[in-house]
Amino acid sequence: MEKLIREMPKAELHMHIEGSLEPELMFKLAPRNGIALPFNSVEEVRKSYEFTDLQSFLDIYYQGVRVLLKEQDFYDLTRAYLEKAHSQNVRHTEMFFDPQAHIDRGLAFDTVINGIHRAQVDAESQLGITSKLIMCFLRDLSASAAMETLNQALPFKDWIVAVGLDSAEIGNPPEKFTAVFDKAREHGFLTVAHAGEEGPPEYIWQALDQLKVSRIDHGVRCVEDKKLVERLAKEQIPLTVCPLSNVKLHVFDSMEHHPLKRMLDLGLCATVNSDDPAYFEGYITENFLAVQKALNLDHNDIVSLVRNSFQASFLSHQEVQKLLDELDDYLERRELQH
Repeated sequence: MEKLIREMPKAELHMHIEGSLEPELMFKLAPRNGIALPFNSVEEVRKSYEFTDLQSFLDIYYQGVRVLLKEQDFYDLTRAYLEKAHSQNVRHTEMFFDPQAHIDRGLAFDTVINGIHRAQVDAESQLGITSKLIMCFLRDLSASAAMETLNQALPFKDWIVAVGLDSAEIGNPPEKFTAVFDKAREHGFLTVAHAGEEGPPEYIWQALDQLKVSRIDHGVRCVEDKKLVERLAKEQIPLTVCPLSNVKLHVFDSMEHHPLKRMLDLGLCATVNSDDPAYFEGYITENFLAVQKALNLDHNDIVSLVRNSFQASFLSHQEVQKLLDELDDYLERRELQH
């Protein structure tokens, strides 16, 4: 199973680029930009990654973001993640970025997106890994701030496939952003939203009905609502699940209690992703390995999760088919070797 997980081609659909900031890169960028860190070593940074909930993680996450100031910083950050993903046989990835976390620090929108986009172009031509960019609104800020961010993004809309919703979920329901998402769709953006991680199943309903999303990010609390599960299964709405993140943030008290296997058995289109890999001790492969071991996922479960990730992506039908064919070829070769 481990060999299968490590070798098979995959797609990742739920990964925050700022959340891939490894402590080693943090210590490289801080002196380059004259930023004093409240840590003396890489080990000290890692030891601080003990979270009690989503908010305790966000507090440290935003502290790390301060070292990102120049276009080259965003290039280096994105390039490092794409190289890591490529090393884990990720063929395609759809990355979130949080422009408000940078604009509010005085950075220009184009500084952020130019660095990210340049790394995407270089990684595709040099490594063969394709990627798309999803712009998230911080849900704990106002809807008017989100609208302003959307307006700033319009000149770059060819570089952004969708808009999403992230950050502190409790008390920030999706319906708060209905007008912003309506306008985003008018401009041709697809829509996704974090819902049903710490927030209730009701937030998933709102994301579907008010924001008209194509995918639900996390969505693990859907299992508490039978009617919602029936709808998600019937419409095959993808759920971008992040197992290590869920356990690290105490959404579930152990991996053995994670509902991923149950979600698959209920016919849901679940996928496995890494969320904020630098903070949650694992990229996509580590997430697959942890959840496979804890829930005793079999060969069919693992293959289903990967197929789901290709089919749930924002690639064209032709590009999806190419990835599915590559997966089938890999599985056939593996079968012959055995």
